[in-house]
Amino acid sequence: MLLCLLTLACQPDKQSTDTAEAVSGTIKTIGEIEVLDASLNLVVSPNAKMEVLSEGHVWTEGPVWVPELEAVLFCDIPPNKIFKWSESEGSSLYLTPSGYTSDVARGGEVGSNGLLLDAEGRLVLCQHGDRRVARMEAALDQPRANFSSLAERWDGKRLNSPNDAAFHPNGNLYFTDPPYGLEFRMQDSTKEIDFQGVYMVDAAQNVQLLTDELSRPNGIAFSPDYKIAYVANSDPDRAIWMAYDVQEDGTFANGRVFFDATDMAAHKKGLPDGLKVNAAGILFATGPGGVLIFSHDGSHLGTLNTGEATSNCAFGADEKTLFITADMYLLKIDLR
Repeated sequence: MLLCLLTLACQPDKQSTDTAEAVSGTIKTIGEIEVLDASLNLVVSPNAKMEVLSEGHVWTEGPVWVPELEAVLFCDIPPNKIFKWSESEGSSLYLTPSGYTSDVARGGEVGSNGLLLDAEGRLVLCQHGDRRVARMEAALDQPRANFSSLAERWDGKRLNSPNDAAFHPNGNLYFTDPPYGLEFRMQDSTKEIDFQGVYMVDAAQNVQLLTDELSRPNGIAFSPDYKIAYVANSDPDRAIWMAYDVQEDGTFANGRVFFDATDMAAHKKGLPDGLKVNAAGILFATGPGGVLIFSHDGSHLGTLNTGEATSNCAFGADEKTLFITADMYLLKIDLR
């Protein structure tokens, strides 16, 4: 019987390619789970549901769980806002402006994108409009648009628009810098760097280029031992995730394609975007279809098919919950 169940679980779920939306009591859910490998059932139950926590946003991004607040923060990029969701209070506006602080009006995606906490629990933001990585200089429970720059230039040139970031235990900050936050993206006359880079910032705020080989570097995360860095490339013509060995000095070496989703991107919503890695080395990577789940060797175990272009994800407390930003939604799903 077990062999039969495992055999069935290894077969792709034919119905999972269609988006489902349902309301169970007062809980609204969307999407389906596509099982490609039976080991996915050790990560997430095939009966788990993606619950809608907040909706009606323009384009959600950058979720981060904040233990001090017992809440998840997430961005709504176009209106330049960060929202907070908690079990007790639901969804509410947390901070505005979040990514562009000038009084001079401009177009483009001005808000904050990737959010994370530093070793002291302070909020760090990838700010599209201000073209920098910054730290909020205010208490988490009393947020204010008071920021200090952690990185805003490389080689004397303004960054494009930092997108996502991750800390190394030694304190170094790694971030990606595609053109998405520029007013006119690649054609923006204010673009000062002629490539899209991945960078490292040390404790002295020295900004070092790690690679300029990716056309649209986006999400970034480390393996549990911090020996491998994974970087998403959100280019429809090269929709891939790269893996790099992290050298003792923090630089990258031996870059290789971890997974190529270019064919998938041709017929599914979304591109490689934000990603997180759990303590077991399982990758949760937003991309074509929703959240793709990979083993550490690059095997595609299955997908949390949201039915929407899906931007990012973050673990809740103890990795028992995954929060997902997908188009207008903030979602959550229980993990095993």
